[in-house]
Amino acid sequence: MPLIVVHYHEIALKRGNRAWFVNRLAGNIDRLLRGMPVDPVSRTAGRLVVPLHDERAWPEVRARLARVFGVANFLLCLPAERDIDALSRQIVGALGSRSARSFAMRVRRVDKSFPVTSPEVARRIGRAVQEATSWPVDLDDPELAIHVEILPYETLLSFEKIDGPGGLPVGTSGRVLALLSGGIDSPVAAHRMMRRGCRVEFVHFHGAPFQDRSSRDKVGELLDVLVRWQGSARLHLVPFGTIQQQIVAAARRPIRVVLYRRMMMRIAEALARSLDATALVTGESLGQVASQTLPNLATIEAACDLPILRPLIGMDKIEITDHARRLETLDISIRPDQDCCQLFVPRHPATQVTPDEADDAERAFDIPALMAAALAQVETRSFTFPANPPPAGADASTRQPRSLDGAM
Repeated sequence: MPLIVVHYHEIALKRGNRAWFVNRLAGNIDRLLRGMPVDPVSRTAGRLVVPLHDERAWPEVRARLARVFGVANFLLCLPAERDIDALSRQIVGALGSRSARSFAMRVRRVDKSFPVTSPEVARRIGRAVQEATSWPVDLDDPELAIHVEILPYETLLSFEKIDGPGGLPVGTSGRVLALLSGGIDSPVAAHRMMRRGCRVEFVHFHGAPFQDRSSRDKVGELLDVLVRWQGSARLHLVPFGTIQQQIVAAARRPIRVVLYRRMMMRIAEALARSLDATALVTGESLGQVASQTLPNLATIEAACDLPILRPLIGMDKIEITDHARRLETLDISIRPDQDCCQLFVPRHPATQVTPDEADDAERAFDIPALMAAALAQVETRSFTFPANPPPAGADASTRQPRSLDGAM
């Protein structure tokens, strides 16, 4: 039976807490492989092992494992002989009709009681492969790398190592609430926080009753992508149009955008506390728009007490867009929609609003009442991946994440 061998890197440095991180990683793998023909994850010699019962499912299993944060790389391995000559014959036979312009042996002798060193194992097997194929050896950049892992109780063989996303397992760094606008930046910011081990909840402010559902539908599609990286997520939809209308009636045009953002942060903070989230996350990048100048960011942040994490703060738009393209959210994000950020926006917003200016302007309306009205109308949607496993024999590649509408 083929075995999937999963290596981790960063969490191996956690010393006394390593077991907790590894257990969380194993649990995340089990959840994201739900419905696949695999056994539960087992642990051995600084790596995780997943038995695969049906190789036809490998493309989907591979795609899912490549989205598990905490995974450095993984291989689909075959049980191999422990005798070097027999192992050499097995490898030559397993090459079949493969062709390669160059090859290299990658041997890891985890079992130090094995009597032959890694370099000697690589040399002897490499010589057998070269005699059988005439392929040249290229240790730096081979077209084909042949991997052999000598573990305490077994030897494993693989012809491909797949990179994982790295980072920390989701759930090891606590819970955060990310503001999801539907634009390019905020999905990337959320993804980067997942990679640092955060379980991310989402809040979206929409322009009801003055705008249609397009922004809500759009962020739902973004969640269908993002949920594949953490298995489950909740999206909290907050109607914001009426609040914007009251700010327009009471505040000078240039400072309105900053006041909108301060109200969003207050509402998000209240929601975060109810969800046991300990920080807010935004997609802000320094200097990108008027509300993201350093003075305005400081004034916005002064409206709430929870930490505001800004993982994109030093990135430019090209870098963020490239990340969104790799994440496969870009095509969704650039689609037009009716976004509350476009509603009642002044033509020339101020770039240096002070906290005192904002405080003076906000005395004109009842902030607690506005917050309470908005929070009372929050709609929550739950997203899961994978959805319920399909019937036996169904094509694994057709599985899609599922969203469930419901009231908060």
